[in-house]
Amino acid sequence: MHYTIGNLGHLAVITSFVTALLSFFGYVRAARAQDEHLRRQWILNGRVAFFVHSAAVLGIGVALFYIIANHYFEYHYAYSYSDLHLPGYYLVSTFWNGQEGSFLLWMFWQAVLGLVLIRTQKTWEAPMMGVFALVQAFLASMILGVVIPGINVRIGSTPFILLRDVLNDPIFKTQPDFVPRDGNGLNPLLQNYWMVIHPPTLFLGFAATLVPFAFCMAGLWYKKYTEWVRPALAWSLFGGAVLGLGILMGGYWAYETLSFGGYWNWDPVENAVYVPWLILIASIHTLMIAHKSTSALKTSMILVTATFILILYSTFLTRSGILGDGSVHSFTDLGLSGQLLLYLLAFAFIAVLLMMVRWKGLGKDDTETSTYSPDFWIFLGVTLLCLMGFQVIVPTSYPVYNKVLGWFGINSSLAIPANQVEYFSHLQLWFAVAVAATSATAQAFWWRKMDKSIWKKEVLVPMLYSALIAVVLINLFKVYDVALAFLMLAGVYIIFSNLSVLFRIARRNASLSGGAITHIGIGLMLIGILFSAGYSRIVSLNNTGMPISSDFSTEFNRDNLLLFINEPRNMAGYDIEFLGERILSRSGNRYIPKDAITTTSDPYKVVAKTDIV
Repeated sequence: MHYTIGNLGHLAVITSFVTALLSFFGYVRAARAQDEHLRRQWILNGRVAFFVHSAAVLGIGVALFYIIANHYFEYHYAYSYSDLHLPGYYLVSTFWNGQEGSFLLWMFWQAVLGLVLIRTQKTWEAPMMGVFALVQAFLASMILGVVIPGINVRIGSTPFILLRDVLNDPIFKTQPDFVPRDGNGLNPLLQNYWMVIHPPTLFLGFAATLVPFAFCMAGLWYKKYTEWVRPALAWSLFGGAVLGLGILMGGYWAYETLSFGGYWNWDPVENAVYVPWLILIASIHTLMIAHKSTSALKTSMILVTATFILILYSTFLTRSGILGDGSVHSFTDLGLSGQLLLYLLAFAFIAVLLMMVRWKGLGKDDTETSTYSPDFWIFLGVTLLCLMGFQVIVPTSYPVYNKVLGWFGINSSLAIPANQVEYFSHLQLWFAVAVAATSATAQAFWWRKMDKSIWKKEVLVPMLYSALIAVVLINLFKVYDVALAFLMLAGVYIIFSNLSVLFRIARRNASLSGGAITHIGIGLMLIGILFSAGYSRIVSLNNTGMPISSDFSTEFNRDNLLLFINEPRNMAGYDIEFLGERILSRSGNRYIPKDAITTTSDPYKVVAKTDIV
């Protein structure tokens, strides 16, 4: 039995938790110290504890992957998510397939970012790393797997628990050291190369949202109400890019693997990540204003805090089991829902309390915002982004409302409409049109001081040219749906407007063209969404006049062609014929008739009845 590696891994978990708390204590004492020598001593203590914590996090990862790679199926984690036949790259994705592994991945990225901040942010180190260490302690507790004696309360779920301690199987009573010959294996839906790179990217985005939040809390703590904005803006840009990339990767995985009929199905877990990203993008724009003036300082603090809290909320939705069978992405409840909710409320309470205490000290901005001011248009776009998020998160949270009301004896059965794509897309499309229009206008105002004499040239003329181009494209591609036609117009307008801005500023300073290029990309994305959604059509319509099954919905029976064996059919101009059930070969490049083989006790071995050509 391979108990040593598991014991070492669990010791590393406990070490990471304890050292995170010690680091938090050291950094808090440093932030409060008045004497400079004492402050340096406490910073050193906090720094050393965080170094040990980071080493322990790495040790946890090494121990867990060693167990998975060596197929130690006496451990529940390895048995549940891997088997003897998985290729090496899928064994890597097995690492973060379970809840414990995903928390560990999140911890790892935050430890890396924390080390970067220790190296680069000497002025802000004490208060920032105090926040970092506290969040790391929270994450470490999620994989602690320790039962408090006397009250029988379990803190966290360890990835190093043995199979016999989880499964109540009679064989463990007769053979306590029984080890299965093979594991359950990785879910076939997750055996995709995107699942090797999508979760690490997504969790790096999760981790990056902590940095602006930590800067914000540090600024409030030290009463440096404006100094935190500049470094927080840089990290917000990084977090927005990485989190957005992770979401796009997840969409492509869904397109390839799931039966969504596309890359986005408004699944509750997709929504729970999409909303923080929207708020993060909104915060980037207010931070840009706050970097120049104090007019958006309070709004920036609220949005930066909301982004991090929403990340915690999305974690609660995904891993508490509260979504039940409502999402293909959600995890089953490991009994951590109360712990997740406690931490969510704790961080929200601390952040809100600190802002309330410091609110009067933030001052007021008495400057009246003009319609010709870029701040006005940016605030308008930020408001629209927040409304977009609000429209998604409220119905997505219906299961939470039902659960909370149930605690008070109130029976609630709120549910998202069955056709989620239509329900969310209808309003989100119009929000996207409005955001694109305001974004394109804001860019023009941002780079030119507008007044009544030149706004027509800088804004109205691009609008007219965009409308002309959009009309041509609408007729050329027969985009006759009103909403999609407006989406085309908005996409063309944001591209045309930002191209004109790009050409103007690139001649002066090419390094300032990042914003224009980003917004051009947004415009191209909107047009891509139009063609992928507006031009999608069902080619497998059932023209046999016979339903597939009365157990299926009318839409399913209508949209899926019923095939009979050896009976040719025509579908979308192609002649197709069902030749019988096939199975995919191990090489993945051919299908073998199912009736030509006989299965064996080994699911990966078969006996051929005849020669297989």
